[in-house]
Amino acid sequence: MNDFMSLGIHRLWKDHFVRSIDPGINPLVFQPEQPSTTASSSSPMGLSILDVAGGTGDIAFRMLDYCSKIHNDLSTRVTVADINPEMLAEGRKRSLQTPYSRSERLNFIEENAEKLSSIPSNSIDLYTVAFGIRNFTDIPAALKEAHRVLKPGGVFACLEFSKVNNDTFNWFYKRWSFSAIPIIGQLVAGDRDSYQYLVESIEKFPDQLTFANMIQEAGLELPGRVGDSGGAWEDLSGGIACIHKGIKPVEQH
Repeated sequence: MNDFMSLGIHRLWKDHFVRSIDPGINPLVFQPEQPSTTASSSSPMGLSILDVAGGTGDIAFRMLDYCSKIHNDLSTRVTVADINPEMLAEGRKRSLQTPYSRSERLNFIEENAEKLSSIPSNSIDLYTVAFGIRNFTDIPAALKEAHRVLKPGGVFACLEFSKVNNDTFNWFYKRWSFSAIPIIGQLVAGDRDSYQYLVESIEKFPDQLTFANMIQEAGLELPGRVGDSGGAWEDLSGGIACIHKGIKPVEQH
């Protein structure tokens, strides 16, 4: 369904999302005195990554592959948290086709993003969520929880559907979304209602500026000034999807 709905572009978005995060620590060149964009830890033993609403493992597998292939990092660990046990079961099944299925580098846990009860405060280097946050019941609570679990200097990274920034393109995009996607859902998945909900949830999700402000309100610092070209977010495919990041401030002692 993702391939049908996005004409396969969702795979490119996810790959770019992981590249933009650049997860991993190369143990051969790691120097504790040099800060990393994704590592607040001073240990060369890899990052602690939390992938929220990532039950199928789609982003987790990409990040572990990236760490291994780009940074020669075989120590970074990803914990996949999802509220849906069926999604977690699918992720565990898919992991059997990867090198990580019986590795300590990958773990699946059932958790609610709005109250990550098993995740200690100040314990996560990188918090990721891809195409999941718009479904959270209380997004501000989830953002505050992200702030809580991140280490000082840790990074929040979100990939989500957003608002198209061209009026003509937006006209065509909305007609595709509201007319074609529910019908495709009915024909391919036998489930029109879920895909009708999907397009409605995208429509209701905050625009880029509003969501950036919500990230700030949760106590996270934006990587650039607020604005389309200021680095506070990155639009993909004209704003159909968007990457948002926030950094937990380093506490002053």
